[in-house]
Amino acid sequence: MAASTHTVTNQAPPLVGYDVFAADRALVEAVGRHLAPELLDEVREELSVLGRTAGSAQAQKWGVLADENPPALRTHDRYGNRIDEVEFHPSWHRLLGKGVSAGLTAAWNRPGGHLRRAAGFMVWSQVEAGHGCPLSMTHAAVPALRTDPAVAAEWEPRLTSTMYDPELRPAARKPGVLFGMGMTEKQGGSDVRANTTVARPLAEDGTYELTGHKWFCSAPMSDGFLVLAQAPDGLTCFLLPRVLEDGARNVFRIQRLKNKLGNRSNASAEVEFDGTWARRVGYEGRGVRTIIEMVAATRLDCVLGATALMRQAVAQAVHHCTHREAFGSKLIDKPLMRNVLADLALESEAATTLAMRLAAAYDDGGEQERAFLRLAVPAAKYWVTKRCTPVVTEALECLGGNGYVEDSGMPRLLRESPLNSIWEGAGNVQALDMLRALQREPAALDAYLREVGQARGADHRLDGAIKNLLTELADLDGIEGRARRLVERFALVLQGALLVRYASAEVADAFCASRLGGDWGTAFGTLPHSLDLATVVERARPVV
Repeated sequence: MAASTHTVTNQAPPLVGYDVFAADRALVEAVGRHLAPELLDEVREELSVLGRTAGSAQAQKWGVLADENPPALRTHDRYGNRIDEVEFHPSWHRLLGKGVSAGLTAAWNRPGGHLRRAAGFMVWSQVEAGHGCPLSMTHAAVPALRTDPAVAAEWEPRLTSTMYDPELRPAARKPGVLFGMGMTEKQGGSDVRANTTVARPLAEDGTYELTGHKWFCSAPMSDGFLVLAQAPDGLTCFLLPRVLEDGARNVFRIQRLKNKLGNRSNASAEVEFDGTWARRVGYEGRGVRTIIEMVAATRLDCVLGATALMRQAVAQAVHHCTHREAFGSKLIDKPLMRNVLADLALESEAATTLAMRLAAAYDDGGEQERAFLRLAVPAAKYWVTKRCTPVVTEALECLGGNGYVEDSGMPRLLRESPLNSIWEGAGNVQALDMLRALQREPAALDAYLREVGQARGADHRLDGAIKNLLTELADLDGIEGRARRLVERFALVLQGALLVRYASAEVADAFCASRLGGDWGTAFGTLPHSLDLATVVERARPVV
């Protein structure tokens, strides 16, 4: 019998055994709002099946084990032969296999594919974020490959397969494949035009051998990679298979795996090419134009990934405060804690609403929606990913000391939280990209203003924010130095407009009062006390 001093009381039960999708009201509503009615029943059931798996004790254990047992590099076999393989914990393969089978790489060939895939990606990423990298790269490679119809015809069915096969063998002999990406080099970073990897044409048309290096190669265990290299006519995109058609390993020398702050289950590598065989995708000298759609898709996934992290952090905080008592009542009933939770819930719901609107625009595919995405994606990538770390930090604090220990899972979320802001172009890159769109693509601004204009007249604070944004756009003096301020306003106005149109009145009122109306402090928990914060928090509470 345990000693009486060791009786455990007043501890929140683990958040487990629930449907991660169904418990997320903002996500459920977004799916219902944007998806065609004839697909709703099918997709809701599909997402609930995934959500119940994500909320299960087994899947959560997989996430812990994958994070605690990072990949290991094996450069040589026992005989000294170069093999350049990365070994993963079995839990990694279970997570990745489930993601593939759930269609998280199959958005391009299903009705409503981007919306249902985005929702699934948000649900499944809450189990463990690292394995989302190969899922994202594989999904995003499709539009780049489509610039070359012959390449797409051969590879797209493999990338969009729902069969996971981790073995290294020729792609033609596999039921499904995964893709990685290699653009960044040590001397260039985001400046990919400074790349020095050289591509020398071979006798067979469209084939080359590559010599050079990549400082960050995502998912090095993948079956193929899209890489950039300098061909005779300039920077060009190439498809580099890991294993050649005859079964021989392509020259793909993994020098080391990065020892990262977070994302520890996923391998990020430095690789060397030395006479490495590759196939050109698109035209010589058009490498950036060829790969830009892949970059745009992965940037949306950064928004989805950050949104998933925020949702899981907020769910954990609200769940904890629902059960934990202090000073005579539940924490969730304390006015000050309720203010903090409501403030966090606003960030989470605003991110979810925006992310799903972007996914729906991808499904639409029309000219107007493409123009809208040109500004909305970099704005969302900049703002949502930057909000992730402060949200997770404050949510961790809601658990007190319990949140600071590894058993809670909150430190893993915190280590992961800065990543999506860095990957696929950090904050300055997104801000400058948005400036380029404003200067060169007037249809993009027109599409953005049409979108936010649909909410005009519904809230005076939103109307004022739109007016102030237009005033700022009219002043081009020192625009680059003001780019971060501008992209922030773009994102907040868009979130406000979407919430006014789609969210509950309580959520929209609180967001507009604080984020657009200026009735807010400099830390979470500083919302106006007169708002209906209890309703905002209740919307964020996961029902187990």
